[in-house]
Amino acid sequence: MLAYLTIIHQKPPFEKHSLPCYTQKKRGGGPVDGEKGRRLTLTVASAWDGEKIDTLLRRELGLSGTVIKRIKWLEDGILLDGVRAITGQRAAAGQVLSVRVDDPDRPDAVLPMPGPVDVVYEDQDLLVVNKAPGVTVHPGPGNGRETLCNYIAYYYRQKGEPSGVHPVHRLDRGTSGLLVMAKHPLAQERLKGQLHTDAFRRIYLAVCDGVPVPEQGRVEAPIGRVPGSLIMRQADPSGQPAATRYRVVERAGDRALVELALETGRTHQIRVHMAWLGCPLTGDFLYGREDRALIARPALHSSELFLTHPITGAALHWTAPLPEDMAALLR
Repeated sequence: MLAYLTIIHQKPPFEKHSLPCYTQKKRGGGPVDGEKGRRLTLTVASAWDGEKIDTLLRRELGLSGTVIKRIKWLEDGILLDGVRAITGQRAAAGQVLSVRVDDPDRPDAVLPMPGPVDVVYEDQDLLVVNKAPGVTVHPGPGNGRETLCNYIAYYYRQKGEPSGVHPVHRLDRGTSGLLVMAKHPLAQERLKGQLHTDAFRRIYLAVCDGVPVPEQGRVEAPIGRVPGSLIMRQADPSGQPAATRYRVVERAGDRALVELALETGRTHQIRVHMAWLGCPLTGDFLYGREDRALIARPALHSSELFLTHPITGAALHWTAPLPEDMAALLR
């Protein structure tokens, strides 16, 4: 069987679950702002007396081997009581271990260019933006200047901030809404590790042509490439597993506003699954019917974002209202 639809009768798929919150104690110490860059510090406890710095970095600060390998070559990457230290060195109780988690010497290949950056939230570790429709997220062949990454690099430069542009996830060019960027490799690594877990959840709103039957359910349909196309995807029994939960929020004539949650992250997953249900997104030129007089893009918006802060462990949640071009389809 190519795919199946599970009707959910009990627990709603979009209940706002509490996210796990890891305290600073679990991380072994809280973040501090050093004179240079973004730093984490740790006071060596008596129980850790004589342990190697490498062990403390991994166990108490939660740093991966990849991050440690990168920072140990920085002049101020690893400091013990303010003096440069090596990973094999042993620390004594009461000493202060400080590590730099950004990378001032890492060349950023993203060219800063002026452009719209709608900031929803910002701190020293991450940036959450409300992406406008029609904006590509990452530079690529034929477009290395007019992307969200370029605009964010320019935004940082105007602030005099040395942060790099470290993407965590992506949105299609036509999709609007919430998107998070890490400011340094450690935050990027930890946020990417949350993808497709309960710690990192995205909820979308879509306007579709037709009303799904039933009005709440779960689509499980593997997705693969369309032969001969570099872009299009289709429901394909030999494709990658893909599952999407949905719920009709509002009906407006022959259209519906649908709330969707991804269990997997395949290319064009929502668009393919809604078309498979017989209700393609309004304006979807690939999987439905293009009508630029109605809307100049597929009607899809990233409306809610949940994640666990990569440094503090705080549970965070943001919302972004439905854009006007989608709201107009329901009037």
